[in-house]
Formats: sequence, C-alpha cells, structure tokens
Amino acid sequence: MSEQTATRARALGTRWLGVGLAAVISVVTLGLGLTGRLNLYISPESVWFACAAAVVTLAGAIWSCTLPLGEEGDHGHDHGHGHAAAAVEGTEGREVPASSRRTFGAVAAVTGGVIASGVVVAGLILPPASLSVELAMSRAGEQSALFVGADTVALGVADTSTFGVGDWASVFSAATNTAAYDGAAVTLRGFVTPGESGDGVNLTRLVITHCVIDAQTAVLPVDVKADEYATGQWVEITGTVRADADGKLHIEPTDVVAIDEPGDPYEY
Repeated sequence: MSEQTATRARALGTRWLGVGLAAVISVVTLGLGLTGRLNLYISPESVWFACAAAVVTLAGAIWSCTLPLGEEGDHGHDHGHGHAAAAVEGTEGREVPASSRRTFGAVAAVTGGVIASGVVVAGLILPPASLSVELAMSRAGEQSALFVGADTVALGVADTSTFGVGDWASVFSAATNTAAYDGAAVTLRGFVTPGESGDGVNLTRLVITHCVIDAQTAVLPVDVKADEYATGQWVEITGTVRADADGKLHIEPTDVVAIDEPGDPYEY
C-alpha cells in the first residue's frame, strides 16, 4: 500500500469515527422521534431536545464534509521534525520508542472504532424494543418509593384518581395510614410477574425519570391465581384496593383482561 493510499485510508477512518458516526446516530434519533418510538429509550419530555440536538449535529456533520479529506487532522503542526528524536522519556526514566507509542495508539483507535461502529450499526439493524421482563424482575425491590409526594402518601390525603402503577407502588410501600386507601377503585395496566407468596401475582410496570438507564420497577400484589397468566403477559386490571388485617395493601380484581403490550410501555 502506497503512503498516499494509507494516508487517505486514515483520513477516511478519522472522518467515519467523527462525523460519520455522529450523522448516523442523528438519523437514527430523528427516525425514532418521528415514528414515536424514541419513547422506548427516553421520557417524552426529552424527545424534543434529543431531536433538536440531532438536527444540529446532522447539520454540522454535513457541513464538515465540505472540508477537504484529511484537513480535520491538520493542526498546523510541523510533524517532520520528529525523526531526530526517535524515542521519548518514560515516566520512570526509561526511554519508550515513539514507534511503540504510535502502534499502541493505532490499536486503541481501531478497537474503539470497531466497538463504536458495531453499536451504531446495531442501532440501525435491530428494531427498537422495550426493556425486558427479566430486567424488571431483577430490579424489583431496589427502590421503595417512586412517588414524588411521599409525605402526602404517608399522610393518606393524596388524590388517587390519576394514579398509575408507580404511584400506587409508593402508596403500598410508604403509606402509614393504609386504611385511608381501602376501597379505592383502580383500573391499571401492566405485565404479570410472580408474587412473593406464590398464591398471587404482581402487576408490574417500569417507571423512568429521564431514560431507560434509570428505570425503576413498580409492583402491586394482585389476588390472581399464579397459573392463570404467564409471566410477562400484559393485562388490564379493574378492581379495588384492600387493606389486610396487618395493614398491608393489595388489589382485589373484579375484571382482568389480557392485552397487547402498549406502544408506550413505561410510566414517567
């Protein structure tokens, strides 16, 4: 391979790892945002910001492609004077050959480029999907109260008419006056996971604040036989909140209907 060809290949690689990957990620983000599937990764309040950032990044990437190939790597330095110093002094007084440092840097750059390219290509090929039921089950119990108004819940004066699974999960775990919630009517959607006692199930939902990285699992015990619905099956439950003799809350259903996973499977 001639030196000119090698220089061109390095310039192409540098451009791909920079504006190339940025442009592809921007296109993927815009595509997900326009089709409403970006909600599978971030909260709806953040979609506009992500799409705006993608537009700015894409515009910058297109503009940068007007530069001559390889110019982005020219910092105005004279790199021809390095032949007189073939080695540099190491941190412990040893001399490390400059060629070895260049080789190490090249290997690190190629490795990082392959990994980054693989992630981006996977984003193009693989269809968007919600977080798995297994992940939700593994995170169950990590968070005790999802509801922001924990004090209100504890006092038993909250308006529950708009509560989702996440809000009720905080009531179940944090309320001290559980009798105040006894008899509350609910209609909730979520997926089925095994209950703690083995004679019931949990209605489960993932709650995210900003993106799927901070997803928390909210679970509600429901009086449904464990073998009636498979783990992961989405259901809509209509019923009543009941308080046990020991003060623990659970849902007593009057109707349970199997449904498909909704387009937006998270609560926020």
